[in-house]
Amino acid sequence: PAERAKARALRLLEKRDYSEAELAAKLVEKGDDPDSARAAAARMAELGFVNDENYAAMVVRRYAAKGYGRARIREELRRRKLPRELWDAALDELPEQSDTVERLLMQKLRGRAPEGDELRRACAALIRRGFSWEEVSSAAKRLSHGLELDE
Repeated sequence: PAERAKARALRLLEKRDYSEAELAAKLVEKGDDPDSARAAAARMAELGFVNDENYAAMVVRRYAAKGYGRARIREELRRRKLPRELWDAALDELPEQSDTVERLLMQKLRGRAPEGDELRRACAALIRRGFSWEEVSSAAKRLSHGLELDE
């Protein structure tokens, strides 16, 4: 069973990266017993095929590039079973997001001054994407001042 788990782990890793815990859980899901799955995942980490630190940094970069905020990225790190102690180091690599928030808000408003509930809905959408209220509200203020100056 241990050799089968290792072979299955290698096949899974050919398709995409996993955290060590995520790989072990996937192996159990595929039918391996928990001990063999943990041992296979640990062996893959020993061999360097699984590196939770690099994987955490990759997850942060990928989701930041997709336009997600800190809270949503943190949730993704949790969902991928990465050790909590790696979260902060990976999130420290997150670039300043004020420009991203402003750009996404402009896209939501389609470049025009918001009317009525439109700004509230656009801000709520960004908060659901994981941006903080402070980031969104300051971007909205900067944007509304900029849009008023253009008119």
